[in-house]
Amino acid sequence: MIARESNVNFVVAALMLGLLMASMDNTIVATAMGTIVGELGGMDKFVWVTSAYMVATMAGMPIFGKLSDMYGRKRFYIFGLIVFLVGSILCGTANSIVELSIYRAIQGIGGGALMPIAFTIIFDVFPPEKRGKMTGLFGAVFGTSSVFGPLLGAYITEYVSWHWIFYINVPIGALSLWFISVYYRESLEHRKQSIDWWGAITLVGAVVSLMFALELGGNQYAWDSVQILGLFTAFLLLFIVFLLVEKRASEPIISFAMFRQRLFATTNAVALLYGAAFIITTVYLPIFIQGVYGGSATNSGLLLTPMMLASVVGSQLGGFLTTKMSFRSIMLLSAVFFVPGIFLLGTLSPEMARSTVTVYMILTGFGVGFSFSVLGMSAVHGFDMRQRGSASSTNSFARSLGMTLGITVFGILQRNQFENGMASAFSGQGAVEAITDPRAILTPEARAAIPAPVLETITDILASSIAQTFMWALVPAILAVACIALMGNERVFAKAKNAPQPNPERG
Repeated sequence: MIARESNVNFVVAALMLGLLMASMDNTIVATAMGTIVGELGGMDKFVWVTSAYMVATMAGMPIFGKLSDMYGRKRFYIFGLIVFLVGSILCGTANSIVELSIYRAIQGIGGGALMPIAFTIIFDVFPPEKRGKMTGLFGAVFGTSSVFGPLLGAYITEYVSWHWIFYINVPIGALSLWFISVYYRESLEHRKQSIDWWGAITLVGAVVSLMFALELGGNQYAWDSVQILGLFTAFLLLFIVFLLVEKRASEPIISFAMFRQRLFATTNAVALLYGAAFIITTVYLPIFIQGVYGGSATNSGLLLTPMMLASVVGSQLGGFLTTKMSFRSIMLLSAVFFVPGIFLLGTLSPEMARSTVTVYMILTGFGVGFSFSVLGMSAVHGFDMRQRGSASSTNSFARSLGMTLGITVFGILQRNQFENGMASAFSGQGAVEAITDPRAILTPEARAAIPAPVLETITDILASSIAQTFMWALVPAILAVACIALMGNERVFAKAKNAPQPNPERG
């Protein structure tokens, strides 16, 4: 807990800075990747730069969440900050793609500690009536980073140097480290427990195998190749072993007993499905705007600002409503905006006015914003201090897994739609037929070199492939609504001492 009330503001600032830094690194590298590959080479290995960070982050989340329950939040948050900063500095000095990938994995280890522990500390520090406001604020930071990351990455790469997309973390992280070290005092009494090493090893192995199978399948290797089938087999075997180990462990990394609670189980299902549906908006809306309407990467990123601001408003409103409505009611309100928003994005076309696209983005961003704050609260609802870290990290893990699966599955669908459309429209026309990556027409220079009739056909195909991808995203969005309906009636009680305690099993 906090020793003096005046110190709370510094702790909040430290957590917000750390969360912004770690969550933004999921996306900030994407827009700089072309420049990085051009300078360092390694076109055949660039996928490792992104996957190394995501693998390390996802694998570390449940492990650090459990360790923070056992030995305290502060020491592992500080550990995460230091490791993340060391990894950032190393990334900026990388001389090859292989080096950069290794350093990104180091960054990811730190990020795996920062994100879940930040949300858990908020629940330890603030009483129930204030948690909604704070998680709304933290959810807004997470949502903002999803959209702001690509924009900042494009700007820094274009006007400074790609090295600074990593070095910029140093002053931010140093300030967070200072605040948390000096002003955070936790009162949690620690007890020595056994660490579930076999659970940690099998979980990391399973996540690594799955991530690389999804990342490399269809790109580096065919889906039916020995390499990809081997990775999927390794994932399946390791995951089965992980389940068996966790059932026997005295202090499991992920407690399956938690999933017996309806609210916890449904919250994690919604986090996974919302993550899968929303991530493609941050990936494909800039491609649509840049590829169909024209313009630079920075300008297309700026056009995402309305969605970013709408998600911030939704997150704040969601946190505010947690003491007035049940988690289920708030998330159903979220779905009222989110699902129609995804559907309307599925109607995108080159003829559509930019203002109309902006309205659709605002609708989608506002709807998903609720989930950034509400799901973080519902995940730890009903658990004591020694379980909150594990509960929060499991929820962060579910959302990250959903985002990863969403990027991969919907990326395959969009690429196939685009390639099939190009093959049908330009069969036998040589150079034009070779354009199978929509990014080939994203720069003004490339667009200027393409004849107007051909460019119009390509943009029509691109718009159609992206629109159809959004329609497919309705599948996880609608499944999320079904899970929301099963969440039960729990909500935050403003005065925990005078209010009856919620029953996690109650429907």
